[in-house]
Order: sequence, then C-alpha cells, then structure tokens
Amino acid sequence: VDLISMESNFSKTPAAMKTPHLVSAMLLFTTFPVGVVGNGLYLWVLGLKMRRTVTTLWFLHLVSCYFLFTLLIPFFAVYILLGFHWAFGMAMCKVLNTCISMGMFTSVFLLTLISLDRYILIYYPIWSRHHRTLPQAGYVITGVWVISFALSAPYLAFREIHVEDRGRIICINNYDVSSDWNGTETHGLGRRVHLAVFMVRFLLGFLLPFCTIVGCYSRVRLKMKEKKLEWAGKPFKVIVAAVVSFFLGWLPYHLYQVLKLYKKEVSESVSGSALVIYTFTSCFNACFTPTLYLFVGEKFWHVFKTSLLTLAKAAFVDDLGGSSKVENTKEKKT
Repeated sequence: VDLISMESNFSKTPAAMKTPHLVSAMLLFTTFPVGVVGNGLYLWVLGLKMRRTVTTLWFLHLVSCYFLFTLLIPFFAVYILLGFHWAFGMAMCKVLNTCISMGMFTSVFLLTLISLDRYILIYYPIWSRHHRTLPQAGYVITGVWVISFALSAPYLAFREIHVEDRGRIICINNYDVSSDWNGTETHGLGRRVHLAVFMVRFLLGFLLPFCTIVGCYSRVRLKMKEKKLEWAGKPFKVIVAAVVSFFLGWLPYHLYQVLKLYKKEVSESVSGSALVIYTFTSCFNACFTPTLYLFVGEKFWHVFKTSLLTLAKAAFVDDLGGSSKVENTKEKKT
C-alpha cells in the first residue's frame, strides 16, 4: 500500500504515458470510496462491536493502515491527473509520503505478526495462555508503529519538491543531498543511498516478512494435517489467501522500485505497464485484503445474507480460534 514513488520519469514524452496515467488515476479514485466505506465498516465492527482480544487488536491496527492509505489517495490521484505536478507544497510532499511509507511497513509487520501469532498459538499454547495478553500485544503494536516511523524517516530528509524547466513541480526523492539537481559531484553517492534505501525496504518490507509468513503457515498446515481436524479446510483457505495476497500485493511494488533504479535502461512502455500493475495491486491491498482474511471460505451468497457483524465474528471464531480447538483436543486425549 505505497504510492510514494509515483513521480514520472516520462516527462519527455507525456503523450506516451497518457493511458497509464488515466488508468492509474481511475484505479485510485475507485479505490477511495470503496476503501473508505469498507475499511471504515471494519474499523466500526472491530473497534466498537466486538470484544477486544489480541486477535481483534491485530486486525484493528491492520485495517487502520489501509484506512489511512485510502484517506491519502485523492492527493496522489490529483498528482497523476496533473501530469505529476505536485500542487500541495513541500511539507505535504514530505509528510504524506512518510505516512504512506509508515502504513506500508506497519501493515506488512502486522501481517507477519498475525502469522507468528497463529503459529505460537498452535505450537506453544501454554506459553500463549500466560503471555499472550492485551497489554503485551499493545506494547508490540506500539513498537511496530515506532519502527515503521524510523524506517520511513528518510522520506522526511530526502523527499523534496523540484521545479522543472517547464514549470512543473514534482515531489521526488533527492538522494544526492544537494540543491544542485543537475550536478554530478554527488550523483554517485546519491545512487548508493538510493540502493541502500531500496535494499532495506525490500528486505524488511517484503523478503523477510514473506519468508516468515510462509514458514509459519507451512508449520500450521502441517499441524492441522497431523491432527486430521475436520475443521481444517477453512483455515487452510485463509492460509493460502494470506500468502498469495501478500506475495501478489507487494511484489509489483518492489519490482517497480527496481525499474526506477535502472530507469535509464528501461523503456517507457515497460515502466508504464509496471506503474498500472503496481497501482492495481496497491488498490487491491487497500480494499480487499481485510475481506480475504475475514470472509474467505464463506459461500458467495452467504456473505450477502449474513450481517457484517455476525460474519466478522464467525470468521474470527472459526479461523483464529482454531488453535484453541487444537489444544482442547490435545488436552482431552491426554
């Protein structure tokens, strides 16, 4: 859920990017009402209508990340429609992109925590019973937000507005740490800084979390198969949906960042296609990732016939409370 690098590298041939610009803007404007309403309803249910548990706390903050993203969408949609002309000033350029980056890191870390939480619930139920408390979960979530801010702080330093020759103002990262945008003295340093920032974001924001999620859910699946539980079918669908949505949702963003590192060697058509794909996956993440976690496994018509509150409660009890059934089954046998 990150649109921090939407600045165009197609300024020399704006006509060539007309279609990708329009498609990206349409995706963003469509995501805004859907994301605000959908995530707003999730927040209402999780925050006010459900009993506060560790699980609901994870999802409350996760959905808050997506809700924050959707609230900031209009700024970036207008930015694209204006031909990547930033009309909101330097402060907004820094703050908005920092908030988007915080939302990205926080959502990724929370998805990782959810997978770790499910793994610990199943494999270490006794430890969980004594240490998995609301205060402890609150401390962990606070730490996640602080770490996400620290990882996003570079945008407060590097993100700047730049006035081009034709009067267009762009909101872009100045990794050269120099006011001379056309100079070559700090260009080598700027490229190394850019590469370092990319590697940190890729490792901490995608590769390590993805490996953790896959590892945890693989172990959970093995335990479910070992116990031969009848209810294992639905949680398995949640597991598959979680892994696939995370991979497909975030990989295009990081591929787009790779293209930006080598933008001189990449054709405009390739960059334009990557922009549309990455915008689509970002919008999908913002609108439908909570739905995948809450509703997967339910029949289509049942989703429409069941109230949002009842469905959400059923999803949490069936999907996230399954580990307790594992433990109860184990205790009864012993």
